Amino acid sequence: MLDMRNHVAGVSARPPHNDVRDVADARVAALDAFLRNARFHADDPASLGNLLVELIDHGFDRLPFPGGGRTLVRWQMLATVAGCDLGLVKLFEGHTDALAILAELNGFRPPARSRWGVWAAEPPDARVSATALRGSQLRLSGVKAWCSGASIVSHGLLTVWLDGESVLAAVDMQQPSSISIDTSRWQAVGMRATASADVSFDHALATRIGGPHAYVRRPGFWHGGAGIAACWYGAAARLGQTLRDAAGQRADAHRLAHLGAVDVALSGAAAVLRETAAQIDVNSRDDLQCEALRARLVVESAVTDVMTHVTRTLGADPLCRDARFAHALADLPVFLRQSHAERDLAVLGEASLKTGDATWTL
Repeated sequence: MLDMRNHVAGVSARPPHNDVRDVADARVAALDAFLRNARFHADDPASLGNLLVELIDHGFDRLPFPGGGRTLVRWQMLATVAGCDLGLVKLFEGHTDALAILAELNGFRPPARSRWGVWAAEPPDARVSATALRGSQLRLSGVKAWCSGASIVSHGLLTVWLDGESVLAAVDMQQPSSISIDTSRWQAVGMRATASADVSFDHALATRIGGPHAYVRRPGFWHGGAGIAACWYGAAARLGQTLRDAAGQRADAHRLAHLGAVDVALSGAAAVLRETAAQIDVNSRDDLQCEALRARLVVESAVTDVMTHVTRTLGADPLCRDARFAHALADLPVFLRQSHAERDLAVLGEASLKTGDATWTL
């Protein structure tokens, strides 16, 4: 059971840090320097988990919250971790997203050194039911699918069903008699080290966070969704840097043309991310669904272009002889599929019909 004694309604569980602007900016450079010196095995979930602990111990998980005036700094830090390793940023983004959700929904203080995952997938064959106990306490039973890092994190923040409505529950994963983790269905090559699992709950204790449907109805749902695009961007920028380095060694017309195309794609995506971050900070109480979807889709398109140009230019050599490059090219298409592609494009198309030409004026 999670300890609620430190909970103060209406107050962020973490010490405030969004208004310390000079410190926040410095943290991006400090994080980059830390990751450049980090030693880990990208294929080993335990190794990624140990590095996540190090990031937490150094305070790098204390990102500015979305909509607090420093959303771009938050995304810069996510992009920095993504440029290091996509499996790592999957865990890091989930953990930092959980901290932001708990703060937004007036959650309790996360235990010291706790590591969090956010699991909200709702496939028809995997659903967790909740039974209300005293106060905000719940008992959970059922199976939750697509739980990234389930064997790595100490706590999970997951959607469950209580009296026919979706609610958010925080659960301590250290309940061995009530929680079991099955990774046998995770056959992925890309993003393999995230060890996404099916987690079975058998009357596990949990704590309810917020009201019915609070997870999807809060403004931060779409703010966080746009932040995923910063992770995609960070990985693509790292691939682009590989091409730039190669072009610097041998700058023939073929390489320069592809490098120019990569520059166009990444520069355009970066501009949209900056604009969207600014919109979130100005309109922090609005969900900004269309703006978030637009940013995600622009970045998705740019990342797809970058992967094409980089691999066509450099050929098979780095895919076969550069472990980090090859790992990123295996991971990124899998991570990119967090986009809903044409489904999201249809939402934007419908919005365009309603707004007319207003969104396209310069």
